[in-house]
Amino acid sequence: MTESTAPQSEHRTVLLRGGDVHSPADPFATAMVVERGHVAWVGSEGAADAFAGGVDEVIDLDGALVTPAFTDAHVHTTSTGLALTGLDLSGARTLDEALALVRTYVAAHPADRVVLGHGWDATRWPEGRPPSRSELDAAAGGRPVYLPRIDVHSAVASTALLDLVPSVTSMAGYHPEAPLTAAAHHAVRSAAHGAVSPLQRADAQRAALDRAASLGIGTVHECGGPDISDEEDFTALLKLAAGRPGPRVFGYWAEQVADEKDARRIRELGAVGAAGDLFVDGSLGSHTACLHEPYADASLTGAAHLDAGQIAAHVAACTEAGLQAGFHAIGDAALGAVVDGVRAAADRVGLGRVRAARHRIEHAEMLTPETVAAFAELGLTASVQPAFDAAWGGEEGMYAQRLGAGRARTLNPYAALLRAGVPLAFGSDSPVTPLDPWGTVRAAAFHRTPEHRISVRAGFTAHTRGGWRAVGRDDAGTLVPGAPADYAVWRTDDLVVQAPDDRVARWSTDPRSGTPGLPDLSPGAELPVCLRTVVFGQTVYVRPNE
Repeated sequence: MTESTAPQSEHRTVLLRGGDVHSPADPFATAMVVERGHVAWVGSEGAADAFAGGVDEVIDLDGALVTPAFTDAHVHTTSTGLALTGLDLSGARTLDEALALVRTYVAAHPADRVVLGHGWDATRWPEGRPPSRSELDAAAGGRPVYLPRIDVHSAVASTALLDLVPSVTSMAGYHPEAPLTAAAHHAVRSAAHGAVSPLQRADAQRAALDRAASLGIGTVHECGGPDISDEEDFTALLKLAAGRPGPRVFGYWAEQVADEKDARRIRELGAVGAAGDLFVDGSLGSHTACLHEPYADASLTGAAHLDAGQIAAHVAACTEAGLQAGFHAIGDAALGAVVDGVRAAADRVGLGRVRAARHRIEHAEMLTPETVAAFAELGLTASVQPAFDAAWGGEEGMYAQRLGAGRARTLNPYAALLRAGVPLAFGSDSPVTPLDPWGTVRAAAFHRTPEHRISVRAGFTAHTRGGWRAVGRDDAGTLVPGAPADYAVWRTDDLVVQAPDDRVARWSTDPRSGTPGLPDLSPGAELPVCLRTVVFGQTVYVRPNE
């Protein structure tokens, strides 16, 4: 397995004491020793005295909380950085406000070869529609402009950008005034990103990784592929990350594998799997997620990019090559195809081998009880994004607009997945939703559909140990002796044990429970503030003035 780990300077032995250490090895731990990039010991304050004289550094936590660093299991790093440094439309409250932001940004950045924006969502605007191409042209002043929708499965583009792809008018998904989808969108996105200089790209990647570190994220899973970025972007990111102390980057390359030769090429790119955004369908917001029944607000059933036969071939080839496979699948028809395909692969190469490979499915939103059971049977990991429900769930949200309230209430059934024994790994799909690990755990614990809620502890596990398990590692993501010293230090209020069901005590600080506490993530409560992030014993972030 390939992971990015920067060349390490000589490791110092460090004692952290005087706080709370979240560790299953000792639910009451207040101290921890780190040695040679690994956790060497966790325990009580009294026992820490025995270590104080033999370490290189003692850190007084002053009551702070130490947890494993988070793993974000689905990130588009360059796009995240470009969103951080470029035109952000996520705060636009109306269509006119979005166009005004475009005009202002274009005027302020005359040297940019292409203007890249992100984050618009017409379902939140009173106009209820995206900008037309003529409206965007007027705001762009003749410049190439690329503005993907918040889900990044459709985009509006100015005429100047379309002119760079003369064949776009004959491609599937081309619309003269409406947003581009499918092949037309992929071609225009490629042209837009191709105009980004290597220096601009590297700056964006550093910005994204720095933001991740500042939020206590020690590892990200980069989901690249030929329909998302390009090989140069992917390999440049892995190289850049390998030259830094952290965060770690595990790369997935979303390209179909037919044989060992294809698998070898995936590995040569530095990828840990032929997975991530290997599209079986699109997204709900863009009406491209593949459904059994039409959308409630359009006479469409979405787009199917892979069928069960193609899925089976990919999974079987990857399994035989010892390579992790995976897919992007959101709609119920797409997830049904995934289950059928993986089951067919299991019939071909053996269920035990398929389960051992830990193939993964990204998003997995529109699950049924039958597909949940199949995930458990086939050993599939659900790589999911709870912030999607926070952004689009509820009776008035985008899900309900697209599917109707009944179908919308079935989405993102995290409790059912856990009850069935399906492993969860949490991520953001950044820049679709922001890097925000504690907010992600809160979104799962306070899901807009109450029966889908899970405990804070389960959500926290999915966002720490779950991300490591999703890359085949069971020895990380938790602070126990021998584990990699990837941790974050937090300023937070009192620790509690939160359950998702009012029939159970929602808050308990009874020490007899033996359950390590976590911050109170109730809606409205302040989220923890990251003071320090450490990856493999190396400090990668310290909060200014702390």
